[in-house]
Amino acid sequence: MLTALSIRNIVLIEALELTFGGGLGVLTGETGAGKSILLDALGLALGERAESGLIRAGTDQASVAATFEFDRLPDGVRGALDEAGIEIEPGEPLLIRRRLRADGGSKAFVNDQPVGAALLRELARHLVEVHGQHDDRGLTNPRGHRSLLDRYGRGDVAATEAAWREWRVAEDALDSARAAERRSSDDRDLWLAHLAELTTLAPVVGEEEELASARTDMQKGERLAGDLAELQHLWAGSDSALASLRGAARRLDRIAVEHPLLGEALAALDRAVIEAGEAEDKLARAAEALTHDPDRLDRIETRLFELRAVARKHAVAVDALPGKAAELRAALDAIEAGEERIAELEAAASIAQQTYRTHAEALHANRIAAAIQLDAAVALELAPLKLDAARFRTAVSELPEDRWGPHGIDTVEFLIATNPGADFGPLAKIASGGELSRFILALKVALAEAGGAATVIFDEIDRGVGGAVASAIGERLARLAFGGQLLVVTHSPQVAARGEAHYFIAKASEGMVTRTGVARLDAGGRKEEIARMLSGAEITSEARAQADRLLENA
Repeated sequence: MLTALSIRNIVLIEALELTFGGGLGVLTGETGAGKSILLDALGLALGERAESGLIRAGTDQASVAATFEFDRLPDGVRGALDEAGIEIEPGEPLLIRRRLRADGGSKAFVNDQPVGAALLRELARHLVEVHGQHDDRGLTNPRGHRSLLDRYGRGDVAATEAAWREWRVAEDALDSARAAERRSSDDRDLWLAHLAELTTLAPVVGEEEELASARTDMQKGERLAGDLAELQHLWAGSDSALASLRGAARRLDRIAVEHPLLGEALAALDRAVIEAGEAEDKLARAAEALTHDPDRLDRIETRLFELRAVARKHAVAVDALPGKAAELRAALDAIEAGEERIAELEAAASIAQQTYRTHAEALHANRIAAAIQLDAAVALELAPLKLDAARFRTAVSELPEDRWGPHGIDTVEFLIATNPGADFGPLAKIASGGELSRFILALKVALAEAGGAATVIFDEIDRGVGGAVASAIGERLARLAFGGQLLVVTHSPQVAARGEAHYFIAKASEGMVTRTGVARLDAGGRKEEIARMLSGAEITSEARAQADRLLENA
């Protein structure tokens, strides 16, 4: 709850230090004394637009500091602080400060760490709830009605949110798989054609090098054909050099025993015959390798052209073509596997959708039942607040499937009809200022157990009413404040008498300077202020007696 508010140089306030406690606190004062300034200052601390017009005349900057203390930090506050990287120890107060400069610039701090105004606004959602005659937030905003009804009816929103997330994950996975399958299907025919071409071609690693080498040899053979023919003629006839060597060796063999030198000559001649024989063999092999076969050369060149053309098509080396074929086979296999995977994902998405639908329909039924109970609870509060001709209805409407979301399949809106036979309409549009405030009070009382912000503020909720209605408002505000903190800006003595703490706001002038001050009243001060509210400028003994009765009854 709000425990302290420090204000410097805001409009008519020069310096002000206020402390607050739990229960019902009332703020009173004459019209124009500056009660709205306190709310404007608090709003500045809670992230509302920084207007340079809030700065007191003659000064160049203003500041507001609000201190909140909790037995247990609200989950929403904890989450916002965690996301901003701000640590807070259990039991540590939350201090929010905002400084405003005359040029319109501002700085904000949470526990002395600089933050943006957006964080202040997020914290404000869980810290302070303000209601007034012209309130366009809180209970009048349909965006919050669903969560209020769910808190009231204790609907299992968390299970529905979890089921929604699981369904979205399943649908996203299915969409991704289908998109991949569509892209693959677009390429399937092309991949099949490429694979058929590669399968027919049947490339082998190293084949290009072998074919290129064979083609080179055959092209050399074409150039060397004449020389090879002459060499083979010299080496192959009966009068060839090799035949002469062999004949000489046979003849020398018959006489080699006659002298040692002849034996050595025979050995040398035998070696020459062997070398010449090897030369003949190599010459024959070379001639065979270099044989110019136009048909074979054409086949080799055709094969090389086909291999290299396909390699260019796939932007790979010829030796990589077998791997490319394997890659295409794997891609086509993946398409078949993807079809099976899509079937699995479709089944999973269908199950997730049904799970979500089950939780959402249970939540819908809970909302219908809670709406009936809430309507009855609000109806009980209307007559004492002089709204006995009015009717209240919680409209729970199912959404089309394309608008389902993590919070279920419904929209929820609080509707009212202020006159018999009148149509129901939105709370903020149908009710007048005073009626709206009383409707909000009735709703807050009915929703009290559902919880809400740590601090609730009602701004002149009792304007235009008095007597029994004002007493009923005061009684309900006191009941609503039990166990929490509720601050009320009021003109009603019946409401003021219910306060556990009473703050008097007054405006004083010193020469050309006007200042607003706030004082916490003691018992005697409360009696005098309530008497003033009853009688006006001149406080009578009858007014004091009536103030005593109001305080005693409260």
